Amino acid sequence: MSKLIAGKLWLAPLAGYTDQGFRRIAKDWGADVLVSEMVSSDGLVRDSRKTIQYILFTESERPYGIQLFGSNALIMAKAVEFCLQFEPDFIDLNMGCPVKKVVKRGAGSALMQNQELAGSIVKESVRASAGILPISVKFRSGWDNSSINYLDFGRLMQDSGASFVCLHPRTQKQMFSGLSNWEHIAYLKKHITIPVIGNGDICSPEDAIRMRQETSCDAMMIGRGALGRPWLFSQCKQLLTTGTYDPMLQKDLVNTVLKHVEYALMHKPEHVVVREMRSHMCFYTKGMVGGAELRRRINRAESAVELKDIITNQHFV
Repeated sequence: MSKLIAGKLWLAPLAGYTDQGFRRIAKDWGADVLVSEMVSSDGLVRDSRKTIQYILFTESERPYGIQLFGSNALIMAKAVEFCLQFEPDFIDLNMGCPVKKVVKRGAGSALMQNQELAGSIVKESVRASAGILPISVKFRSGWDNSSINYLDFGRLMQDSGASFVCLHPRTQKQMFSGLSNWEHIAYLKKHITIPVIGNGDICSPEDAIRMRQETSCDAMMIGRGALGRPWLFSQCKQLLTTGTYDPMLQKDLVNTVLKHVEYALMHKPEHVVVREMRSHMCFYTKGMVGGAELRRRINRAESAVELKDIITNQHFV
């Protein structure tokens, strides 16, 4: 378990972003543990040929976990069994996604309102894993400010057999707005015995220092803070171990984006890569002088060659 916990830095699962291309870039920049995009258990069980693309990975991505979501304990268990053949390092159960289309299905953070079902899902998933893989759970502080139940929920996850948990201390109603409450991470850590991963609002190396100091969490997970800035993992590690970190240089930024495009092309058709890189480029160019015009040029690119030309020929400055 030390390869997953013990102060490790995790890349959070982000639907639409943490595909193989971005995961490999994050790994290059020091992410210790990678997680798939959120994958539908129903999709894996009922139409695995279409859904399987979301769980595939290469050996270079280890330690690697597959994150599943769903609202049926038996189907979740079948999805876990299906995933075993790919030999990931762990399976994570999503009980924190606040997005409406997930919540409407009784999945994600909706499970925090149905603790009996949540416990059954963990128990069935642990049974299905047959001791081969650790089962973890990611959840939020609660549904809203009047129903903060992360402590009871965390204890339930522990008692149901989860090997470790990850807490994003926002409520479902907050979505991704406002600030996450790191006090909840610290309190959960003090009151359960399995490892706790802290997640939420790590946007700088200094944030990582503060989270470790304020929560004593066993590991930290970085999500949106790493979009367009995968080097954040390296800077966090540097600051945590040496007390300082290297600034990001322009040439390294350009090389990172070019490598991201190349990694993406290894796993997806060119037309898909060109389209999907537009979202990533919004983050890479955020705050950049002339960024709006650059994004317009990128959005008009019709090939990977054209995209890379925009990046390399003095437009990406």
